[in-house]
This record gives sequence, structure tokens and C-alpha cells, in this order.
Amino acid sequence: MNKKRSKYSLGPVAGLVVLIVLFLLSSRINLSDGGAPEGINSVPLPDSSADQPLQVYFLDVGQGDSELIRIPGETGYFNMLLDTGEYEYADGLTEYLKGLGVERIDALVCSHPHTDHMGCMARIVQRFDIGAIYMPLLPEDRAPTTAAYEKLLDAALDKGLTINQLHEDAIIESPPGSQFQVMSPRMDADWDGANNYSAVIRLVYGESSFLFTGDAEEESEEIILEDGYMLSSDVLKCGHHGSSSSTSDEFLEAVDPLYAVISCETGNRYGHPHRETVEKLDREKIITYRTDKDGTILAESMGDRITFTTGLDSVQGRDG
Repeated sequence: MNKKRSKYSLGPVAGLVVLIVLFLLSSRINLSDGGAPEGINSVPLPDSSADQPLQVYFLDVGQGDSELIRIPGETGYFNMLLDTGEYEYADGLTEYLKGLGVERIDALVCSHPHTDHMGCMARIVQRFDIGAIYMPLLPEDRAPTTAAYEKLLDAALDKGLTINQLHEDAIIESPPGSQFQVMSPRMDADWDGANNYSAVIRLVYGESSFLFTGDAEEESEEIILEDGYMLSSDVLKCGHHGSSSSTSDEFLEAVDPLYAVISCETGNRYGHPHRETVEKLDREKIITYRTDKDGTILAESMGDRITFTTGLDSVQGRDG
């Protein structure tokens, strides 16, 4: 790898499932297709952002995934919550967010509908002012039938919120000085499981960049590479909790990160992160942070260098 230099250091009945999917397709998902932003390495920062850093919290939610992205703007922070972890973290996540002063979630993103990523998302919709919800759409015959998924749809409906479909080149609005680019999944994707339908999103803030990959595996990574997206990022949130099924050699070379973050639980039954992934990151001398070892991890940037703080409080679950 050509290493870049750091400038700085349910069991619902089938009929109900069909009705939910049809309703989702017809009225609850916004299928509008915006223009694709060009791949970029930097975005000019407005003067109003000079006093506050970008904050990206990689929240420790056990064997799950959740990131809070806070982008400074003229009227305060723009808050994006990307995934939430399992249902048992609903109260702990609510308290954690409110403890950080979050009252409104401007963008609530479900990377894909597995409960370790969106198990308590319905509760978050109910408890916070929500600007917009974003989520990939799976084919009708693979639509989730979990209670967590159906409750999310119900919670959005109760608040009159449209669920915006995430797909290649979908638009996520963000404050000046920042840009999100969605590069996966393709609208015509046809995968066996939900992992490869994960939204893969790159955030550029000033000259800093982050890549969030959900549970996308090598098959999805290969398509992204084929599509020619700019992947180069300072920070890579490794796919699928550091599984060997993600973070292929080719994908890692294209991202060429300085830092990697893995979200997983101590002693989890999946063996995440897998030895192959850890050794690969070590071999490429990528500084790696893990929620199982480092707790909640905070990355901050004023638009240039990125600093990390580890050992922050974990989000407490029901048994925590």
C-alpha cells in the first residue's frame, strides 16, 4: 500500500409483511434521485466553524454499531446518528445523547436493517426531534420481518416522517464545509443477505475524511471499487465489526487510511475482530481503535488534523 503521509500527528404473518413492504414502497420511502457529488478531498470551511470541532463519536454499544457525527454550523451542531445498536441500549443511548446536549437529530441513518445496528431506532425516533430518516431499501422478498424494523416504520409514520432511500449517489444534506457521499448499495443490488445492502458513506469535513461502511462485505466493496468512487479517507470504520469477510486488500489499499475503528464487544461469540483483519491493519501500520478495548472513541477535527480520545463512557444496556 502506498501509505499517505499524515500532515499532523418477529414473527409477523406474511400478509402483514407484504402490506408493510407495499406501503413502504408507495409512500414511506422517498425514491427521488439527486445528482451525484464529485469525489473530493476537501471542502472549504465557513468562518462560523472556526470555534468548534467536528466530532465523531464511535459509541460503544457492545456487539453492535452506532456513530454520532456532530458538524458545527452557524446555529450549533448538525447531528447525524448512524445506527443505534440493539434494543437494550434504548435508554442508555437516549441518556448519552442528551448528556451531550443533543435534542435534535438532523439525520437519522440506518445503515441496514439488522438489529445490532437499528434495534432501538424506533425509540430514538419517538424520543427526539428528527429532521430526516435515511435507510437502504431491500428487495420485497428480502424485506426484514423483525419487530424492530416494523416498529421503526410505525414510529416514522406516527411522526409523519418520510424514510429516504439510501443508494448510490443519494443525497444527504449537510452544513457548509462538509459533504456526505453515498456510494452503496446500488439500486439494482441483488444480495443474499442484508450485510451487503449496507449504506457506505464518506464524510469530508474541510480536509478531513471518514468512511463509514456498516456491515458491507467484500462483494459490496468490489462493486464500489468497480464504480470508481473516491475512497481515500483518513479514518475507516471497518466493515462488519472487523470480520474477515470485509476490508479486502484492494478496498483497504483504495481507502489508504491513517486510522481504523472497529466496533465490537469483548468476548463476542463471532470472534470479531477476526485475526486476518487485525493482522492486515497492523501490517499496513494503520493506527487502530476498538470499542471492546477503548470504550467509546471520539475523533475531532478542526478541518485538518484528527485527534482521538479513548476510554469515554460506554452506552449502558439493560444489563450494563
